[in-house]
Amino acid sequence: MRYRPFKGLLFSSVFIMAWGCCRIVGTAMAEGPSFDCGKASGSIEEMICNDDGLSALDRKLAGVYAAASKLAVNERPPVLKAKQRGWIKGRNDCWKSQRPRSCTESAYRLRIAELQALYRLVPGKGPFWYFCNGSPRDEVVATFFQTNPPTLIAERGDQLALMYLQPSGSGSKYQGQNESFWEHHGEAIVVWGYGSTEMRCKQKPTTGLAPSCLFP
Repeated sequence: MRYRPFKGLLFSSVFIMAWGCCRIVGTAMAEGPSFDCGKASGSIEEMICNDDGLSALDRKLAGVYAAASKLAVNERPPVLKAKQRGWIKGRNDCWKSQRPRSCTESAYRLRIAELQALYRLVPGKGPFWYFCNGSPRDEVVATFFQTNPPTLIAERGDQLALMYLQPSGSGSKYQGQNESFWEHHGEAIVVWGYGSTEMRCKQKPTTGLAPSCLFP
């Protein structure tokens, strides 16, 4: 029997091409967001489906949200799902922004950092105790998280505030919705609540470094 290399070569070429196509299709599917792009609603979701960077952030948020959900299973009231629905609505409102992509990317990064800090999904530094207004009874407890952007969870009494690191000429300045925390070498200026006056706070002596030294 005569040897016919062409047939074997043709079969091998077809197999390699088919395998390559499967790899390409698989890669393309893996690079999409966590939601079904066939059901994308509105310009922002369509933009996410067509943007590798935003799709990657969406997949990351989906993983972080899943991890947070496991920890929030006994949460009462069950606020995580409700807040996530509210966040999705806010993200989709980025179409109103002059820079919709930048708005969407920022929304993802802040939400990822928020969940990582609130549910302790990344290591934290602290807690650090600060006595305010010269009274040990008036204290703020701060825990710092190396999220992206860096975050701070501050507690005062039964209240809790999440804040994000802001550009600052000195020390570490964090800003939340109605609270702020500006720390430098063991002393902090804290504003707690809308329209509240500044509180001068000093860190309770510890053997560790001040937060401004831990987070440049």
